[in-house]
Amino acid sequence: MSEAVEPVPTSGVERLDVPREGTPPVVGSRDAFLEAVDRLAAGSGPFAIDSERASGYRYSQRAYLIQIRREGAGTHLIDPVAIDDFAPLAAVLRSDEWILHAATQDLPCLGELGLRPARIFDTELAGRLLGRPRVGLATMVVEEFGLELAKEHSAADWSVRPLPENWLTYAALDVELLIELRGNLAAELRAKGKDEWARQEFAAVVAAPPPVAHAEPWRRTSHITDIHTARGLAVVRELWTARDVVARELDIAPGRVLHDRVIIAVAGRRPLESPLPALRELRRHAPEAWAQAYERALDLDEPALPAKRGPGRGGLPDPRQWQRINAPAAVRLEAVRTAVRATAETLELPQENLLSPAVQRTLAWSITTSDPTEVAAILRHAGARPWQIELVTEPVLTLLPEDAES
Repeated sequence: MSEAVEPVPTSGVERLDVPREGTPPVVGSRDAFLEAVDRLAAGSGPFAIDSERASGYRYSQRAYLIQIRREGAGTHLIDPVAIDDFAPLAAVLRSDEWILHAATQDLPCLGELGLRPARIFDTELAGRLLGRPRVGLATMVVEEFGLELAKEHSAADWSVRPLPENWLTYAALDVELLIELRGNLAAELRAKGKDEWARQEFAAVVAAPPPVAHAEPWRRTSHITDIHTARGLAVVRELWTARDVVARELDIAPGRVLHDRVIIAVAGRRPLESPLPALRELRRHAPEAWAQAYERALDLDEPALPAKRGPGRGGLPDPRQWQRINAPAAVRLEAVRTAVRATAETLELPQENLLSPAVQRTLAWSITTSDPTEVAAILRHAGARPWQIELVTEPVLTLLPEDAES
């Protein structure tokens, strides 16, 4: 698990350095795997699950370690690199709920192995719905149990073999208290009348399709706003595309193959002319690929150069352009944002969990009347859950200016 670093309270906190049953051995053979599956099947209740990837080191987002804990079965650390058939484990895991922290980070790599939940409980998402200001696992464990988890290896390269013992201890601790944390959060959700919200949100996470690929992912290059010419953007695009091919082939994180700052430094030169500058970073991995990409960018005809602004999010124009191209929609967007923000504050939860920014934009762009049925239909089509539709429809219509309708 890799999570954002949050300040963790330390006053009166006891450090938890070792799992209660000790650090388990890595399951790295077929026989050990089947034995672990049998033990998990003989346990009871939900499964606490986590995974470790090598983000920042590898191009792929595959799992390099899977941690599973269940009452009566203990904790198991499974090396997915050593296992070629996960069907027995998949069948057992479908028998009960999965408990994960920040499930959207782990479900894709687990799904690649054929491990898919029937239902989940996401402790991070539960914390957000409860209005917790800090929802990192370490912080929540401190607040709930007064225990500090070891978090030294959250950004480690989990593709290395063998995995160091202290890394395995860290990994086991990530699932050590998830079951107990789930119990506390579930009770609080019920007490605050938010348990149905959570049920719908968890179901939506399970049912969510794979994310839609960004139309022009190269525009996410760090500091691309420093590039002010179409030719410079073409250099960014061609170098980014070449880097992606090389990184995929080598299974190295793109930033380790060629850093964004190098791409921007090349694209920002004045003037842009041959040959490619002799930067030390450009001599690593695939120098010919960078030179060819740079020349392609310089050789492009004017009509083939990229636009200075990329496509909008969710198929809509960039909201910064709405005032110019659709002024009523810009007014509606401000009303929608205001209504969602005020309602979220009343309900003590982040506004993006009440209604995501993408859905807010879709609603503002699409409203044509003040009919609540139409608003509900737009929200439903955009992916809002029933609890969200119920809570935001009236506040939005209350603030929606009559003269802002299309």
